[in-house]
Amino acid sequence: MRAPVRWVRADLRAVRGEALLVVLATAGIIISLLLASAFLSYATNPWQRVFTQSSGAHVWIHTTASADARSLADIDGVESVSGPFSTAEATAELRGVDATLEMRATASQPPDVARPLIVSGHWLTPDDPEGIVLENSVAQALVAEPGDSLQLRGTDGTDRTLRVVGTADTAEPRYRAEETPGVGWVLPTVLAQVAPDPERRGQTIGLRLENAEDTDFVVQRAVTELGADQVARVSTWQQAQGEAEGGSRLLGLLLGVFGLGALLAAVLAVTGAISTRIRGHLRDISVLKAIGFTPAQLVRMYLGEHLLLALVGVVCGTLAIELLGPLLPGRVGEAMQLWQALPGHAWVPAAISAGTLLLIAATTGAAAWRAGRVPPVPVARAAVPTGRHLSRSVRRALGLRLPPALVLGWRGAFDRPGRAVAAVGRLAVPLLLITVALGTWTTLDAFEHRPQAVGLAASLTARGEGPDQASVRQLLTAHPEVAAAYPGSEVAALVPGQTGTIRLRGLGEEDRPYPFVVAEGRTPSGPDEAVAGQGLLDLLDAEVGDWVRVTVQGNPQVLHIVGRSIEPEDNGRVISTSLDTLRESSPALRPGFHHLVLENGADAGAVKDDLAGTAEGRLDVREIGKPAEALPPVRSVIIIGLIVVLGLIGLAELSATTAAGAQNRRRDLLALKAIGLTPRQIMSVIVADTGFIALAASVLGTVVGVQVSDWLIDLQGHSSGIGAGIAQSPPPAYLIVVVAAAVTGAVAVSALPAARAVRQRVTDTLSDSL
Repeated sequence: MRAPVRWVRADLRAVRGEALLVVLATAGIIISLLLASAFLSYATNPWQRVFTQSSGAHVWIHTTASADARSLADIDGVESVSGPFSTAEATAELRGVDATLEMRATASQPPDVARPLIVSGHWLTPDDPEGIVLENSVAQALVAEPGDSLQLRGTDGTDRTLRVVGTADTAEPRYRAEETPGVGWVLPTVLAQVAPDPERRGQTIGLRLENAEDTDFVVQRAVTELGADQVARVSTWQQAQGEAEGGSRLLGLLLGVFGLGALLAAVLAVTGAISTRIRGHLRDISVLKAIGFTPAQLVRMYLGEHLLLALVGVVCGTLAIELLGPLLPGRVGEAMQLWQALPGHAWVPAAISAGTLLLIAATTGAAAWRAGRVPPVPVARAAVPTGRHLSRSVRRALGLRLPPALVLGWRGAFDRPGRAVAAVGRLAVPLLLITVALGTWTTLDAFEHRPQAVGLAASLTARGEGPDQASVRQLLTAHPEVAAAYPGSEVAALVPGQTGTIRLRGLGEEDRPYPFVVAEGRTPSGPDEAVAGQGLLDLLDAEVGDWVRVTVQGNPQVLHIVGRSIEPEDNGRVISTSLDTLRESSPALRPGFHHLVLENGADAGAVKDDLAGTAEGRLDVREIGKPAEALPPVRSVIIIGLIVVLGLIGLAELSATTAAGAQNRRRDLLALKAIGLTPRQIMSVIVADTGFIALAASVLGTVVGVQVSDWLIDLQGHSSGIGAGIAQSPPPAYLIVVVAAAVTGAVAVSALPAARAVRQRVTDTLSDSL
C-alpha cells in the first residue's frame, strides 16, 4: 500500500500547477452549485413559510360593494374564507414618497385565515383608532416604520393623518408601484372616514382551498356565482409566489446552469488530463506491472489521485461558501442565511458534493481503466511510422513559404484528427460557457441601460393631478429630452373562462400610435387591433392572428392580436391596444398616465427630476421598472466569478493539451534538430501546436456559444412570460477578446513545457517507441 501512495505523491509534486488548477476549478464549481441551491431555496421558501404560518388564502377576489361575497364560502372546494373585508383605495404619502393603498377594514383581532404576520410593531387596537398596519412590501416602499405619521388622501380628496402602528407579512401579491396596490389594515371607523361614500368602496375576500390544484376551477365558479360585472380583480397564490421569487429564482437558475456546465467542462478536462498522463507514463506502468502491480491497483492509483484533487476542491468550496456566504452583501447573504436555517439544509451540500465526486469518478474511471490494460511488455511500434500524405492545408502553407514553426505546428495539431477533435471539443466547452455568460451580461445590461433594444420603448411614466390632459402633454413634451408623450390607461380584465384577471392597456391614439416593439407579427394600426405578451398568449392558448374576448367591468371587448410584444410586467399577461379602442366600450375613459419616450442618450433619472421640479408637484413622474432590477446588485460580480471559474477549467485543459503535444513531439525532436531547426524554433513548433488547438476551440466555442446564449435566454424569456426575442449577443469586440485571451493563454501555458522538452536529452528509448 505504501508504494502506490509514494508514487501518487511524487506524481503530484511533478504537476503542481496543473493540480492547483484542478482544485481551484472544482472549488469554483461547488461554490456555483451551492449558491444556485441557496437562491432557488430563497426564491420559494420565504413565501411558502409565510403562507404556511398565516394559513394563507389561495385566491383573493376583489369585488364591488354590492356583491354577495359571503356566498363564495359555500362553493365546492373552498375550505375556509378570510373576510369579506370592506375596502377602499387611497393614496399614502410619507416624506415625499407616495404609494397606492387598498385600505382594508378589519377587527382588532386578526383573522384566522390569511392572518397577517407582524414583522414590527403591533396589530390594531381600539385604544389607537387612528392606527394603520402596512403590508411589509409597501412599508419598505414608503420607508415607513411604526410610529411614523402617514398622510392619507381618500376617495373624497380629503387628507387625513394616520399613525403606523405595525408592519406585517402576507402571502398575497406584493406591492408594485402603479400596478398592484399595497394593503393597509385599519379599523372600520377609519375606513368610513377615508371613503364616506359607500358606492366608492369595494370588498375583498380570501378563499383557502382544499386542493391548491383546483384554483382555476374555483375562480371560474366564483366569478360565475357573483357575475363578471361584480368582479374587479382576481389574484391567485401562483401569482403571489411568482412575484415573491422575482430575480432570485432567475439568478438561481443562472448559477445552476453555469455550475452544471462548468462541472461538465471540468469532467472533460480531468478526463483529458488523466488520458494524457497515462500516455506519458506508459513505460512506468509497464515497469509497475512487471514488478507485481495488478491492473486493479493501477486503476485505483490513478483514480485515487484525481479523486483526491477533486475532494480537496470540494471541501475548500463547501467550507468557503458555508463560512463566508452569510457574510456576503445584499440578497446573496440573505439567501445564504435563510438557506442555512432551513431544516433540509444539512444534507444539500453533502448531496451536491457527493454527486460531483461520483460524476468525476465515473468519467475519470473510464480513462484510468486504460492504465490497467497496458501490457507489462510493451509492443514496440515500427521504427519508421506509416507514412501519411500531407494535408492540403499543409501543402498550401509550404507553397506560401510560411515559417517552419507554423507549418510543423499546424501539422502537429491536426495530424491525428481523432485526438485533435477531442482536444478542441474539451477546450471549446468552457469557452462556450464563457460566451453564454457574456451574452447574459449583455442582455441584462441592455435591460438596464438600453431598454429600447429589448422592447421597452418608454423610460418614464407621468401622472398629472389638477391640470387637464392637454396641459399635461404640453408640459411633458416641452422638455428637450422628451421625444414623445403617449396617453394611456390600464384596466383589469377577465380572461375567457373567467379564471383570472389580466391587464388590458390602452396606449397612444390612432393619429399618434404608440411605438410598440414587436418580436412577432406587426404593430396595431387599426381599430380593435392589439399586441399581447407571451404570458397572455400562453394563458389563452392563442397565437398571433387570433381574436380574443375579454371582459371589462361586465362589458365584453373583442380584440384582434396582430403581434407579440416584449412584456416584462405581470409575467407577460398584458394585452395592449390603442386608447381609442378602449374608449369604444367606455366612451368616458380618460388617460390615467403618459408614457414618455426619451431621446437617445437621455438620462431617465435626470429627466424625471427636471419634470418633477418644473411641474411644482402637479406631476408624479416615475421610472418604468426594468427586469434587471429584480436581480441582486452583485450580479456582475457573480458573472465575473463564473467566467474566472471557467477560465481556470480552460487553463487546466490547456495544460493537458500542452503536455500531450510535448509527449507526441518527443520522437520528433531529433528529426527537427537534424533538419536544422534551432531550439527556439522547436519551442515555437510545440507552442504553435497548442496555439492552433486553442484558436480552433475558441472560434468554435464563441460561434456556437452565441447561438446557445440566444437560445437559452429566449427560452427563459418564453417560460417567464416576457417572450422570446430579448436575447442580445455579445459585442464582436468581446468575442475577439475571448479568442485572443484563449490563444494568448495557450501560448503562455505551453511556453514552459516546451522549453523543458527542448532542454531534455532526447533518446529513442523504449517509451518513445510505444
